[in-house]
Amino acid sequence: MSWNGILFGALIGLLITRSPWGAVAGAIIGYMLDPRAGVRVATPNGAASISNEFFRTTFEIMGYVAKSDGRVSEAEIDAARRVMHEFNLGPADVAAAIACFTTGKSAGYDVELSVERLRETCGLRYDLLRAFVDLQLRAALAGNGISPPARRILQGIAERLGLSALEFANMEASLRARQNGPRARSNNLAQCYAELEVDASISDQDLIKAYRRQMSRHHPDKLVANGLPESMAQMAKEKTQRIQEAYESIRAARGMR
Repeated sequence: MSWNGILFGALIGLLITRSPWGAVAGAIIGYMLDPRAGVRVATPNGAASISNEFFRTTFEIMGYVAKSDGRVSEAEIDAARRVMHEFNLGPADVAAAIACFTTGKSAGYDVELSVERLRETCGLRYDLLRAFVDLQLRAALAGNGISPPARRILQGIAERLGLSALEFANMEASLRARQNGPRARSNNLAQCYAELEVDASISDQDLIKAYRRQMSRHHPDKLVANGLPESMAQMAKEKTQRIQEAYESIRAARGMR
């Protein structure tokens, strides 16, 4: 332990406040700022570094989840390719995404380290972490419908990133409803509620709150500003459009103004 920073901070704190508590506060600050103390003041991550980490981890985890049942099927490979196509990735980014996918499905891949690194990089950008889980669920559903091993992995990742079990279940229900496509008119309305991640018994006032919350969570400009790769912004735009359409359908069915 280094004492120079602590003593200097305590002295300054005492001189400024003329209080023992000021000395204590000054000592703590001095310890944090002393480079020999081994402590660094956290600095916010830039959007560029977040974007790179988000991109890399997205495709690594896709590879890891695809391999979770022992083998990577053609359907899972096609699902990853479709995600790359939806993002309109250029040749260089496609090559990078494939390399990340390969890394994720390789033996010895440390998924816990990768998820923790993403969480630390994104910091308090909760909506960005939620978008990450949404992406993983989409890919897993498109690949094999989510096998039991894949489900356990994704639930663990969601929990590690701060999502509750209910949020995860609602997110999956929304994606499954969208995957099933339009059926009977009654089922379409149920799909609208699933898109907003709410139950049909919700009050009008709470429905409005849920709609605004979902629009805020998935607003593409907000997510990109927080570090979502530009190539993934289209996904967020499509999501907000579906949220808007679902809300309008429910409003019409309820006779809301």
